[in-house]
Amino acid sequence: MIQLAWLIPAFPLLGFLITGFGKKFLPKTTGGYIASLMVLASFLISMCLFATFDGKPVTIQLFNWIDSGSLTIPFSFLIDQLSLVMLLIVTGVGFLIHIYSIGYMHDDEAFVRFFSYLNLFIFFMLLLVMGSNYIVLFTGWEGVGLCSYLLIGFWFKNNDYNLAANKAFIMNRIGDLGFLLGIILIYITFGTTSFDAIFPLAGAFASNQPVIIAITLLLFIGAMGKSAQIPLYTWLPDAMAGPTPVSALIHAATMVTAGIYMVIRSNVLYSIAPFTLSIITVVGAATAIFSAAIAITQTDIKKVLAYSTVSPLGFMFVALGVGAYSTALFHVTTHAFFKALLFLAAGSVIHGMSGEQDIRKMGGLKGKLPVTYLVFMIGTLAIIGFPPFAAFFSKDEILAKVWIQNKVAFVTLAITAVLTAIYMLRLFFLTFFGTFRGTHDQEHHLHESPKTMTLPLIVLAILSAVGGFLGIPEVFGGHHLLNNFLEPMLTFPSAFLHEEASHTFEIVLMVVSVVLLLVIIVGTKNRYSGKHVPVAHDSERTSFARWSYHKFYIDELYDFIIVRPLKYLSEVFYKIVDIKIIDGLVNSVNKAVVGSSRTIRFVQSGNVGFYIFAMVFGIIAILFLNLIM
Repeated sequence: MIQLAWLIPAFPLLGFLITGFGKKFLPKTTGGYIASLMVLASFLISMCLFATFDGKPVTIQLFNWIDSGSLTIPFSFLIDQLSLVMLLIVTGVGFLIHIYSIGYMHDDEAFVRFFSYLNLFIFFMLLLVMGSNYIVLFTGWEGVGLCSYLLIGFWFKNNDYNLAANKAFIMNRIGDLGFLLGIILIYITFGTTSFDAIFPLAGAFASNQPVIIAITLLLFIGAMGKSAQIPLYTWLPDAMAGPTPVSALIHAATMVTAGIYMVIRSNVLYSIAPFTLSIITVVGAATAIFSAAIAITQTDIKKVLAYSTVSPLGFMFVALGVGAYSTALFHVTTHAFFKALLFLAAGSVIHGMSGEQDIRKMGGLKGKLPVTYLVFMIGTLAIIGFPPFAAFFSKDEILAKVWIQNKVAFVTLAITAVLTAIYMLRLFFLTFFGTFRGTHDQEHHLHESPKTMTLPLIVLAILSAVGGFLGIPEVFGGHHLLNNFLEPMLTFPSAFLHEEASHTFEIVLMVVSVVLLLVIIVGTKNRYSGKHVPVAHDSERTSFARWSYHKFYIDELYDFIIVRPLKYLSEVFYKIVDIKIIDGLVNSVNKAVVGSSRTIRFVQSGNVGFYIFAMVFGIIAILFLNLIM
């Protein structure tokens, strides 16, 4: 069965080819169902591989891709514990997003083209998680970057969306340069790019060797771009320009988790580079609390959810920074469920509101959109960590692991968790409670979404409710199924092998978390579910709220210190180097040719006598030259 693993990425690729080349003549729904069935086929094969996996990693080599001198790079796939978990997440959640998209994008004129892009996105993400070496991984890495550009700018007639797509593409290229340099340094150091050859060799290196630190930092730069960490995070909120299913696909199951996956895959290298792990901890903690501080004042439903993605990604990186690799993947898994649910539920709200995304113009949707309300509530309870929903287990596990290693990071994440509860409950109550604040026309057209949209929401709601039970803590007498499954392919820092948080601390942490959540639920409901909504306009906000609402002006800062100087420099180069030097040189050659041809043309006078004279003169000159030479 495992030899059929190549079919997992092959089906979405086939779906892309069918829908891509057939977009002009395939009926809308046919194209959508073909694309969805291809991802379903990949999911079913992944399930079969997971069910029959015997714990021994298997490398499936399809062909030699690059073979030049000492450089040999096979196009091959690695099937192990990590890739199997990621395959289930990507194909499972990806399939639900495909089904949802059939209803959401039904009226779009480029319906089939949209599904061709979705299939291509899934194909490249599967390459990324299945690759047995850094080159195949990097191919998938670049592919999802390309597809994100196509999907974010899908509605390209709006130039703002094109700018958002460009921003995502360019900022990811910054990170990808670091990643590529890291791969080059890996090859120089180890003589190969294959995981099964690199990781055993890395064991011979002492802790914090400069070359290993350099490799891991360069790889982490790539992760910072793809997984939206400070300072390369500003593209992700702007990625909301794409259709809502794209937001769910990018934020939940695929692109932004690529950086987490890469670090976990390279855990052997990171475990012998504690310095890099410290950097990851600091960056992750800063990203988590900074993005949460922005989310707390946003008024666009998708922007709030965008920052609620950046913040949990910071949580995951902090977990990686303290060596809790399986805990980070546990949160990746639960996050995939509830974040896909929240984005798709937000899409259902936007669909019912005829395209409106401003939560200040919503309210009272609880009765109008009952299914959407119920699943959004489950997603909200899951993301804030209310028991027994998914993040209650995964987020508290991160906090417990971080407490052991870094008390400052623990306090930062604890504050972030409180902020997360506040801004998510604020979003929930403003959207579904109180009185409707939109226009009469919007209220008249309010309606629940079709079954193609609500059925995936119900499935994701169930997963968000029970997903946390993959990692029941020992304090409850459970066994961490995911941790036990992943343990054979993980190498932990020595300090983390023997030290665990006490059961007393875990119980106290859970009790305090639940009490705080109950207080925040009551407080936010009282504040945001009444008739008069306290969402101020810019002039009425406090200084902090104004800075938060404007995202602390980081985009403006980047524009001032990076974009404008580059534009000015490019204009100088254009006017001086391009026009005066390069164009001047080319034009001078042109002028010289034209001028000389104008002079020489006088020789062609049409006078036969002159031609005879010139011929005789030429013969004499040739004879004279032969004579003297």
